[in-house]
Amino acid sequence: MQMQGLRPFRVCRRDLLMRYFNLINFVKSLEPCTNADGTRMGTQMLLDSGTAFESASDKGDQKVCVVMRSASFARPKWNFEHMNRRTFTFLPTVNGPTNNAPTLTTGRVRRSFHGIALSALLLAAGTLSAPASAESLTEALANAYRANPRLDAARATLRATDEEVARANAGYRPTINGSADVGYQITESKANTTTSTELHPRGYGVTAVQPIFRGGRVLNQVNEAEATVRAGRELLRSVEQAVLLDSATAYMDVIRDQAIVRIRENNVSVLSKELKATQDRFSVGEVTRTDTAQAEARRAVSLSALDAARAALRTSRGAFERHIGHPAGKIFEPKINESKLPKSLEGAISIAHRESPTVVAALYREQSARHTVDKIWGELLPSMQLETGYSRRFDPSSATQESTTTSVVGRLTVPFYSGGEVQARVRQAKHTHVGRIQEIEQNRQDSQASVVAAWSAWTAAKAQSQSDTAQVRAFQTALNGVREEEKVGQRTLLDVLNAEQELLNAQVSEVTTRRNIVVNAYALLASIGRMNIQEIGSASTVYDPEIHYHEVRRQSWGVSVTQSDKARDHGAWHTDTKRAEVKPTGPAKREKADSWKPVK
Repeated sequence: MQMQGLRPFRVCRRDLLMRYFNLINFVKSLEPCTNADGTRMGTQMLLDSGTAFESASDKGDQKVCVVMRSASFARPKWNFEHMNRRTFTFLPTVNGPTNNAPTLTTGRVRRSFHGIALSALLLAAGTLSAPASAESLTEALANAYRANPRLDAARATLRATDEEVARANAGYRPTINGSADVGYQITESKANTTTSTELHPRGYGVTAVQPIFRGGRVLNQVNEAEATVRAGRELLRSVEQAVLLDSATAYMDVIRDQAIVRIRENNVSVLSKELKATQDRFSVGEVTRTDTAQAEARRAVSLSALDAARAALRTSRGAFERHIGHPAGKIFEPKINESKLPKSLEGAISIAHRESPTVVAALYREQSARHTVDKIWGELLPSMQLETGYSRRFDPSSATQESTTTSVVGRLTVPFYSGGEVQARVRQAKHTHVGRIQEIEQNRQDSQASVVAAWSAWTAAKAQSQSDTAQVRAFQTALNGVREEEKVGQRTLLDVLNAEQELLNAQVSEVTTRRNIVVNAYALLASIGRMNIQEIGSASTVYDPEIHYHEVRRQSWGVSVTQSDKARDHGAWHTDTKRAEVKPTGPAKREKADSWKPVK
């Protein structure tokens, strides 16, 4: 079959062989083909110098663009538009001329060239990586769990809070200090005769102070720090829930906006056909100018809505990349596992009162405030400590050449009056403790309100989904009927346009409701405190804050952090999967232990 405006030509066997060898020699030089907006379209093969023609063949979700460069072809860039067993047609691209496009028409040469071109496409496809499989919601949440910088920052903050326990435990340990000095001294005395004495005093000393009793301040300070660490862990849980919920929302927003764009593109196509049909009918006098104007107006509105939907999709893709850590690829609508959700509203509220991170964190903050009161109260009690010292002096005076001093002193200190400053801090801490108690009740009420709102939104979305499905089905039936009635004159074009708009709104509402079901289900999990990676089952390893806590709580030497923490701060998460199974077996190996453990 020869296309109009194209001149056929015959290709000799020698040219075919030359092109075949050029293809084999340069087939490995692959470059990515991109669209105008920068998205990847496929793979390009540069074969040899000269101008080119281009071949495109669908390979799953990718396109293989074979760019064959040969001096025997004309200047323009050609495109393989059609290929079958009978003919092999080349069409020029937009920028190329249309009068020099060759067409293969001979039998043996046609079959040979067809085989060569097919081999080129298959060879190129073999060098490509397999199309990326669709990313599920659980996989996206696992990526967000490992790569989200907000979650990394919260983990680093918790590790810093762990050091408060090490600081508090330092109160049990002695304080040892050393000192050394060297000087020059000259003394002149005048009596009957003038005498001058020159000395070089120098020496060193070591002192140690071991606290014995400090009114219970150290014990209460340790308890306060431990309660603060536990409250920090609940804050980390809260951040984790927020990150995972935001990631799930971003995932579902992309799915929703993709569906809306497809719906609106279809609506533009339908309205364009309606406008074309209306214009044709107007040209023969079947309809009026008003009908044409109505069709044009509806198509313009549809185009505007399509542009807005595409802008919303770009925004959703940006949020997807921000929360999950990579651009959105091929994703699909997930199914909700309702077995992980509470069975009733009362059960959900009961779980939230026990497991909500805000409620549990408030309990630990109250505990910390209670220990703070006891710690400050200890400043009014006596304290006891043991002081030891050793010093050695050289040339301290003209009469002494060297001296050594060793001392052991037990010291008891009883505070009698401090101007009321300590008593004021005790009263201040008690008021703070009362405030923390009220915060517990406030967080319980807030948590209950969040559960009620999330439960109501989820149940309403499920009920709305059924009505939306029935609505779409009914509007589709109504549209078909209105179109048939419009053909026989019982309906106007405006009735058809209104029916199409009603169907469009119903379809948009349906996909939005499906998105709301998933997002509200995860919001319900977050409100009861179970929106975590263990409940969702998205990752094989989870962050365990207790490992770092046990590493540092009694550590009295060293200023460096563990290697795993430093790597994690720089985002090297992909190497943590195997290291997660490393268990600390002793003090010497704790510094290398990772803060990740497999999910049981």
